[in-house]
Amino acid sequence: MPENTTTSILSTRQNDILEFARVHGEVEVDPLAELFNVTPQTIRRDLNQLCDLKLLQRVHGGAIVHDGVENLGYAARKQMAADKKNLIGQRAAELIANDSSLFINIGTTTEWVAEYLKTHTGLLVITNNINVVNTLRPNELIDVMTAGGTVRREDGAIVGQTAVDFFGRFKVDYAVVGASAIEKDGALLDYDIREVRVAQAIISNARSVILVADAMKFERNAPVRIANIGEVDFFVTDEEPPPEFMELCQTQGVQVEIVSAALED
Repeated sequence: MPENTTTSILSTRQNDILEFARVHGEVEVDPLAELFNVTPQTIRRDLNQLCDLKLLQRVHGGAIVHDGVENLGYAARKQMAADKKNLIGQRAAELIANDSSLFINIGTTTEWVAEYLKTHTGLLVITNNINVVNTLRPNELIDVMTAGGTVRREDGAIVGQTAVDFFGRFKVDYAVVGASAIEKDGALLDYDIREVRVAQAIISNARSVILVADAMKFERNAPVRIANIGEVDFFVTDEEPPPEFMELCQTQGVQVEIVSAALED
């Protein structure tokens, strides 16, 4: 059913919820109930119908824009789970020593890592993310290099074979990478094959790989395989992963850092 036909059968409130989700990337039951002055049960029914129509995808406590073959827009991704990404970025930055070299890949969570690297010294940061460049370039004690290639207008990502070749020239101490979706079998997934090829070059040319991803990534889908969790050394997230995934991390030597616990210690 075409989208304009589908949305025509929705109530005004449901259309408003859908538009809110498209702007913000995610919606939660209780804030929506307060916004529309209805009960949480009413909002849950609305979300269930929107999910049945494949317009939204249910996650714990609410819903996100339905995905599968195409990622959300950058503005929506930037807002989704921003408080959790902030904490993840802080913890990941703590894993990176001064006077070291690192790659930082595309992603809104990796951009939070860059925010917390601003107080580091003696870093060489190599990135294909223009937002990371702009974050770190004012620091005179951090050297920043950027890949060449095609710039995606929406999010400032540099992709393509030129970027892949560029990262292959280096061997660095750390790589900070993200993923759009994570499967319980350990697969790390994304949407854009050009972006994935760059991510694979980044992982292959780092001594230690730090994956940064919030728990919502276990509830999303994406079609292109980046790597397997066994290729990662540290996984920084905000909730304990599913048991099957945790077992994989333990057997393959991946150190899992859960920020809510790490920051309380």
